[in-house]
Amino acid sequence: MTAKGAILIDAANGTVLWARYPHRRLQIASTSKIMTAVVAMERLRPHDVIIVDKSVRRVAPIKEGLRPGEKVQAWKLFYGTLLYSGNDSALALAIGAGGTRSRFVALMNEKAGGLGMKETHFRSPSGLIDRDNYSTAWDMAALSRYAMWNPRFRAVVRTRVKLVRWAPPTYAKEYVNKNHLIGSYPGANGVKTGWTTKAKHCLVASVRRVGAWLIAVVLGADDSYGDVKKLFAYGFARRG
Repeated sequence: MTAKGAILIDAANGTVLWARYPHRRLQIASTSKIMTAVVAMERLRPHDVIIVDKSVRRVAPIKEGLRPGEKVQAWKLFYGTLLYSGNDSALALAIGAGGTRSRFVALMNEKAGGLGMKETHFRSPSGLIDRDNYSTAWDMAALSRYAMWNPRFRAVVRTRVKLVRWAPPTYAKEYVNKNHLIGSYPGANGVKTGWTTKAKHCLVASVRRVGAWLIAVVLGADDSYGDVKKLFAYGFARRG
């Protein structure tokens, strides 16, 4: 196990099956976008139209190239945020759902409090900022379990590739899920990757098979995929 903090839970009932420093505060990078999507989905309908704010031009470094002023349906931004992990998509969703970036971040932290995430604080909708943007494996497992019970959220994060029609001059976009377990690991159905230099590799992963549904969280890992595969192997062996 290379992660600084990790946990494996039964998604059906929340039972902790294995943990390593589950309450250690760590940077969580783009796994923050799980909360961004949760809050936005609870405030926006899929076909609500969002006018992309001019501030998206200042977002770095990972962005899908949204143009200020263009009109985009919310569901497209959910794929851009959760599959491609576009920081401009996350910001556009935040402003569309919360009115302003700062108001939306306040909503993220309010939601965290409501879910009992006592060791979590969000600083941005993208997770790009490490300072004061942190959580724990325990809290991220609680958030992800909550998110995965939302069928709209679940439908997005289980998708491996999504081709989306777009207005000219873009015409179409193809989003490829950065979670490499999707389509390659039996039963994988979510949820989100993350990386910054300080956070290292972060991965929240969900696998559902006959008779069992597990969620694993690894934060600050050198080998996030290796870590979660070990956790899932242990979890499914334990469930017989």
